[in-house]
Amino acid sequence: MRLDKWLWAARFFKTRQLAIEAINGGKVHLNGQRSKPGKEVKAGSQLRIHKGSLEWEITVRVIPKQRRPAAEAIHFYEETEQSRLKREQMIEDQRILKAAAPKMPTYKPSKRDRRMIHRFTGKE
Repeated sequence: MRLDKWLWAARFFKTRQLAIEAINGGKVHLNGQRSKPGKEVKAGSQLRIHKGSLEWEITVRVIPKQRRPAAEAIHFYEETEQSRLKREQMIEDQRILKAAAPKMPTYKPSKRDRRMIHRFTGKE
């Protein structure tokens, strides 16, 4: 099966075009090397996938005939324990940073609020 098709079938990317763009951008490595979207994926192949700030190191277990639901797609590969722990730690760090960030108001400042902002920043 083609690499882009497998990534799409295993639900790492929503469309095949997004998978192709990630492969061409160097975000996906097959057996430790950059590859092309048409490269053959076989059971036992090693993949490293970067998506945003997350990274997966997986071993391909199953070559599916067609795209399956997400609950079944997780059985197409096996993730290394180190990769899983690293990814979970990254998600937790992002959650903590988001909670610690100051909340911006969700409304448009009134005329009085704008005047106060201008006074505070020194822009009159």
